[in-house]
Amino acid sequence: MAILEVKHVDFRYGSGPWILKDISFSAEEGERVAILGPSGYGKSTLAKVIAGYLQPQGGEVLWEGKPLPPSGFCPIQLIYQHPEKALNPRWKMKDSLEEAGVPSQEVLTEMGIQEKWYERWPNELSGGELQRFCVARVLKPETRLLICDEMTTMLDAINQAHIWNFVLSYAEKHNMTLLAITHNQYLADQVATRVLRIPELNHIQVDRSEL
Repeated sequence: MAILEVKHVDFRYGSGPWILKDISFSAEEGERVAILGPSGYGKSTLAKVIAGYLQPQGGEVLWEGKPLPPSGFCPIQLIYQHPEKALNPRWKMKDSLEEAGVPSQEVLTEMGIQEKWYERWPNELSGGELQRFCVARVLKPETRLLICDEMTTMLDAINQAHIWNFVLSYAEKHNMTLLAITHNQYLADQVATRVLRIPELNHIQVDRSEL
């Protein structure tokens, strides 16, 4: 049985053009699915709809056969491309960790998070260091679906490899479903067991340059 079902989802901002139209797919527990496509095809918007941060104007998202609860549903976690969007700039890093529930020492160690970083503000860390915190915040026992929205696009190759290697290992160990949102064909092929192409999922007949 599918743990996640996206059924005929439509979405647009206000009265603007449709960004998502009649999108349907599902994901099994423990499956690794990539949503692949170029910019402007609604990949990040779809990620927010699945995570519950945006409500679709049509269709529905089902979790274990039931309508998705409001945003903040703990089993579904979203990692953004830009880690600063997920962190309160007025909180020190230790406060951000505590707010999300302090991760296990295994996660903190494997993510290379140093204790001296805890007393720093977000603007005192690099993008790679911030993203390691963001990943650590969501890798917890109750997480069953992890949505990675261009999670490592802004990072160097070393940080990309380290973060993805650990996330894939953690997902396999905990039978966690993974949804990788990416424009990178090579990454999609490496991390996913199934690749879905957003241009084929999204049934919008408009000039994409307008989006």
